[in-house]
Amino acid sequence: MMRVKFYKPINETLKKFIKGYYFFLEKDEYDSICYWTFPNNYNIVSVTQNVSIIKRDNKIMITPSKEKNIFSHITYRYDTPIEIFYEKPLNEITIYFEPLGLNFFTDKVEVYYSKDNTKEVEFDPFPDFKKEMEKIFSIQEREKQIEQLEDYWLSKFVHKDVSMIKELIADIEANAKIEEVAKKHKISRQYLNKIFQKNIGKSPSEYRKIHRFRKSITDKNQVKNLTELSYENLFYDQSHFVKDFRDLTFKSPKTFFEKINTERETVWFFP
Repeated sequence: MMRVKFYKPINETLKKFIKGYYFFLEKDEYDSICYWTFPNNYNIVSVTQNVSIIKRDNKIMITPSKEKNIFSHITYRYDTPIEIFYEKPLNEITIYFEPLGLNFFTDKVEVYYSKDNTKEVEFDPFPDFKKEMEKIFSIQEREKQIEQLEDYWLSKFVHKDVSMIKELIADIEANAKIEEVAKKHKISRQYLNKIFQKNIGKSPSEYRKIHRFRKSITDKNQVKNLTELSYENLFYDQSHFVKDFRDLTFKSPKTFFEKINTERETVWFFP
């Protein structure tokens, strides 16, 4: 099984907006690789060198291309597992942005979030983006590569006041009813939904379902059993817990936790 090192940002400013990065290298020692990734609330930007990418429904196929290129795509919304298949090792940098993270680097997030998420959504936010990514790929030393990557994103950083959206997110994460959240903030349910779609790329109910699922993964090693885990993570009952897991993973909670290493930053399943 391929081992992936997940790097957390070094820069203190970026730590607030980016969860971390991982890198694949063309010279990595494996042939083809296939794994499943499960829904989360991060917005994931993957930048790959000299590739052809095809996304259909819940599968992404990445193959080498004879044409020299930089292809970048964003995954912002999925509520079932995605199968990722690499025909062979390739150069890739993947960045996990916090749910509101990208909003601080580009004013175009809603443009990407409005596109068909069942197909590959190309991400090319700045005139110099692909050129700078090409330079970063050419750096051999990982520490310098990360430094250059962080310098680039810092050059695009713009402070914004998102305090209201953060309050909405906190209420949704606390399992407040959507109607009550809208009423508390004196907005309609429709407008609340519009705010989430525009700034995060998914509805409040989708966000909450995935947040609850991901929190249960984080909390798994701190509880005695799955019943306690479902209670601690605000599932209505055990059947609700099982249903959400089957929806989001195609597996029961018991089977999921038997097959997945919850200690890793990247919670993937290798068949």
